[in-house]
Amino acid sequence: MERKIIVVTAAYGRDRIQALGGQSAVLPIIAEAGADGVEIRRELLTSTQPDHLTSLADAIAVNGLMACYSAPETLCLLDGSLNPQIPELLLEAHRLNARWLKLSLGHFQENFPANRLRQWLAESPVALVVENDQTPGGRLAPMARFRDACRQHQLPVSLTFDMGNWLWVDESPEQAARQLAPAVGYVHVKAAAPGNHGWRALPPDEAGERWAALLNLLPTDVPRGIEFPLEGRDLTAVTRHYVNLLREE
Repeated sequence: MERKIIVVTAAYGRDRIQALGGQSAVLPIIAEAGADGVEIRRELLTSTQPDHLTSLADAIAVNGLMACYSAPETLCLLDGSLNPQIPELLLEAHRLNARWLKLSLGHFQENFPANRLRQWLAESPVALVVENDQTPGGRLAPMARFRDACRQHQLPVSLTFDMGNWLWVDESPEQAARQLAPAVGYVHVKAAAPGNHGWRALPPDEAGERWAALLNLLPTDVPRGIEFPLEGRDLTAVTRHYVNLLREE
């Protein structure tokens, strides 16, 4: 079965998205480039009202794309409790006809209310994936503990493995892949290299062989999301290049 390739709208940059008129403007680019889906970013939406989300869902469908939904929210709050916004975020994702909602982990504690999360997920047709972000909650130890808790409580939650984010928290991406790979349901493809102000995201073919080797440590049958910068005069051609590269890699 052919691997699914998702394009994260943020890959085009906030300024470019705004100049084009919003995330709906890049849907034809993503479709013409041959991608399978789009990751809609909540922070780039002009509105989360039901009619706006429904219209965006219609535009995604017209372009023949599947959708996923990313919110800049954590699963767990500072005190370890579940984020009370999760049911509303799942509802927003449903209005988008998104297949999954992506959150970061946050301040996970082993005694978190797993039954409540199970109930919320049972009431929604949208799956949940939890990503390693660029905060302490995105380090390997808490991500592994959360993975273990999901197994223990039989929660239908998988991980989003962001390839580059491990470097922002001083972790080895390879070690994380070896430990977490069986629980990964979505890969955010992003290479990284040192810059003037810390790490900077790069396309994998501009950052050496390390990133191709890292991909080989991860599941080959899960969707891959393009989250590195997509820049150039012909955005469709640039996007198509990386869609093809990641589908074949």
